[in-house]
Amino acid sequence: MRAVAKTSANRFKAVSAGLTDVGRKRNHNEDSYLIDQDLQLYVVADGMGGHAGGGTASRIAVETIDGEMRSAKSSPDNPFNAASDLQGSPLPDFLRSAVEKACLAIYRAAQDDPRLSGMGTTVISLCVKNDHALFAHVGDSRAYLIRGDLIQQVSEDHSLVNEQIKAGMITAEEAKHSRFKNIITRSVGFEEEVQVDVMGLVAKPGDRFVLCSDGLANLVDDSEIRKLVSERPLADAPKALVDLANERGGDDNITVICVEVVENT
Repeated sequence: MRAVAKTSANRFKAVSAGLTDVGRKRNHNEDSYLIDQDLQLYVVADGMGGHAGGGTASRIAVETIDGEMRSAKSSPDNPFNAASDLQGSPLPDFLRSAVEKACLAIYRAAQDDPRLSGMGTTVISLCVKNDHALFAHVGDSRAYLIRGDLIQQVSEDHSLVNEQIKAGMITAEEAKHSRFKNIITRSVGFEEEVQVDVMGLVAKPGDRFVLCSDGLANLVDDSEIRKLVSERPLADAPKALVDLANERGGDDNITVICVEVVENT
């Protein structure tokens, strides 16, 4: 990562570690992830649509999002230089647009190649700018915030079982064992356009964020994620989480990025 002079505008920075693993039951990995330390941009994408389609969709997603955000940084309207409070930050809109561009790129690729028909992907993205943690999200890949002894899911699953939980049809515990737990209600690239959730929060030094595919979230409880990520060096946390998911069957691809906000010394 290139050196940046410390100013009052960048008192904090993010450090990160990531890992993806095929798991114990699949013979190919349809997940992709991005760590762009220059942009402080992190993305997990869990593809669907078969061997060729799923992996292609997730790869197009992370490449397009990274490319769009890099283009934004080099543009006259560079959102990374904008001095604003969290509510006025332009970065969430740029993140949303990047995911929308990824959706269109995946959809068009599927139209051009019948082998890729119906492909799509989840996306959970995080961009850290000083003490702003900004997210754009589609699907059931998740973002968690770990602050002290607490863990909170920042994203909301776009899934059938989550809709059932909100409607009072099933409990969260029942959702873990539902035969519908892998059905998502929103994805990037399956259709030409998608609704992207954006959100933001003010981060504190020591905050840790976990971005993950459902291959982790379906097998490891929130409290276990908090414990593993809090009690070891950041660089070791992704492998510890992947190993635990694999010990419990590893029935899907597993992808994890851990990000920590630290003082920019």
